[in-house]
Amino acid sequence: MNQNTEVVVLGAGPAGYVCAIRLAQLGKKVTIIDRAEVGGVCLNRGCIPSKALIYASSLYQKVTHSAELGIEVQGAKIHLPKLMKWKDSVVQKLTGGVAGLLKANGCTFIAGEAQFLTPRSLQVKTVSGTVQLSFQQIVIATGSSPAELAGFEVDQERILDSTGALSLQKVPQTMLCVGGGYIGLELGTVYAKLGCQVTIVEPMKSLLAGVDPGLTQVVAKKLEKLGVTLRLQTQVKSAKKTKNGVEVILMDGSSEKKLEFETVLVTIGRKPNSDQLDLEKAGLKTDSKGFIEVDSQRRTSVPHIYAIGDIAGQPLLAHKGSKEGIVAAEAIAGKKTAYDVIAMPAVIFTDPEIATVGLTEAEAKAQGIHVQVGQFPFAANGRALSVAESEGFVKIVGDAQSGRLLGIHIVGPEASNLISEAALALEMGAHVEDLALTVHPHPTLPEALMEAAEVTLGHAIHIFQKKGAQSH
Repeated sequence: MNQNTEVVVLGAGPAGYVCAIRLAQLGKKVTIIDRAEVGGVCLNRGCIPSKALIYASSLYQKVTHSAELGIEVQGAKIHLPKLMKWKDSVVQKLTGGVAGLLKANGCTFIAGEAQFLTPRSLQVKTVSGTVQLSFQQIVIATGSSPAELAGFEVDQERILDSTGALSLQKVPQTMLCVGGGYIGLELGTVYAKLGCQVTIVEPMKSLLAGVDPGLTQVVAKKLEKLGVTLRLQTQVKSAKKTKNGVEVILMDGSSEKKLEFETVLVTIGRKPNSDQLDLEKAGLKTDSKGFIEVDSQRRTSVPHIYAIGDIAGQPLLAHKGSKEGIVAAEAIAGKKTAYDVIAMPAVIFTDPEIATVGLTEAEAKAQGIHVQVGQFPFAANGRALSVAESEGFVKIVGDAQSGRLLGIHIVGPEASNLISEAALALEMGAHVEDLALTVHPHPTLPEALMEAAEVTLGHAIHIFQKKGAQSH
């Protein structure tokens, strides 16, 4: 079967479906293809299901540890199959909504495996046969997959990747998380709160490489409070499935340790899905890591081919992909547009949450900037205390000479919601003083942003600050 369309969007995740809808709004005839389902990894096997489990596990932990608030609950139990069913219902609502939006905007959806035949045609293998599709432009948005670890064959029963960890039907007694990045910490925290004895192994000196160490220290302290064992500067040497689980040999310096776990969760990062597209037939090459290089309009080296989302390089964030999707769609429609984002926020849904935008203190100093830094603790925030979540702080990094805001870094309650104000301020070129002068309602968590700005400027109100105490 041969078909023709104006624009193909290859991949229906947060990058692809947003791009397809924007293209349709701009009058383009769009066919969107995905090998699995609408919503991609994010909606089906990533962002959404993981946040549902994070919420449920946190609720369970709060209910069973609320005696200090005068709330005593007895007999609380976790019914994991029921929890997973609820999680699946959340996913279905969102993916169904996206499918409805694509249809309402006139986009044609094809479920199948696609490979390039030429720079302007694809072969798509579907359950009902093979379709050959010709197009004028194409946007590649095929996302990424969990990176594999040699010697750890994922079977989604004893050895899991993130997909398997989101669908367990019983809470394991013990779990080893291989990798101290955001996926391992988020999912490890979920199962620790549900009663599993979790161990996290990380070869580096600290968790969450690239994040301000001060933020990760707060999370590490909370993980230990939850009973999680952290093994830093430790390598996993081998894994062997046994009758009761997985026997793992860990290498700590020059010494080896043999431990057995009921389950092992491998979370060592993600790799772009670029190896099964026959990109060479389209005249495209990837870099050494499998990413496709793009320009400011997300156009590849072949002018009518665009790439967005995870396959177009770091950071691998759903909202980055969505923004790229809009830029690519508008570029295809002939609009003057470019991906020129100054403030790209990132969120890690640990306990407490971490959210960052802009330069860290170390990055700013490495650029030779004379910085001013201020930090305000949630322990001095009335709202945080009143909801019994006072761990963490807001840290502001500013340019000491110009007063410009350079970065905001948060670890604490609802950091994921607080970071948007910070991103807006940074994107608009705000000064630290702008945050300090903006009246924030009381009692609220966002007050901590205002107060951190005041600390940075050297006139804190709700913590004692010696004159000239702000750091440079």
